[in-house]
Amino acid sequence: MTAAPHHSRRPGGPDDLYRTPPPWDIGRPQGAFRALAESGAIQGRVLDAGCGTGEHVLMCAALGLDATGIDLASAALQRAEEKARERERTARFLRRDAREVAELAESFDTVLDCGLFHIFDAQDRAAYVAGLGTVLRPGGRYFLLCFSDRQPAGNWPWVHRVSQADITSAFADGWHIDSIEPATIDITTDPDGIRAWFAAMTRI
Repeated sequence: MTAAPHHSRRPGGPDDLYRTPPPWDIGRPQGAFRALAESGAIQGRVLDAGCGTGEHVLMCAALGLDATGIDLASAALQRAEEKARERERTARFLRRDAREVAELAESFDTVLDCGLFHIFDAQDRAAYVAGLGTVLRPGGRYFLLCFSDRQPAGNWPWVHRVSQADITSAFADGWHIDSIEPATIDITTDPDGIRAWFAAMTRI
């Protein structure tokens, strides 16, 4: 897999990821999430944690759902808001740290995560999952698309390659793991994409 050179080293901050278009910013929803939307699995109030430039938030808004995206990259959020205006979609974008998502003090029915979970180390991952447990209502669903441990590190050394065991361990308390399936994250720099896991969890 090849990637833009600046993605071969750990970024200095969230906005560093968007100084040039990052490989995962493909201008459309990832296939796994598009299939979810088509199946009707995304329901109610939706939160996209680490929304980037907003493709999944805007996909949900197009379905008539109340959709919110959070991210720490101001440049990405600015572009997401521009897209919302261009497409005449009503959506909310907030600059928030997903590890502190509980501070939103809101309740959601669905949470989407495309490429956020795998950037966290064990400590940050625990804080993130704990926060998710406060904002996702009982019976609500969390959908995760993340780097798989089947993917060679290559030019992405700052991304944690996640195993199925990592996922089951992180969501051991207060969650039902509905499924963990092999998937692909589409990127602009490799037609084969990135090997990934697509997991679905229900908040107990």
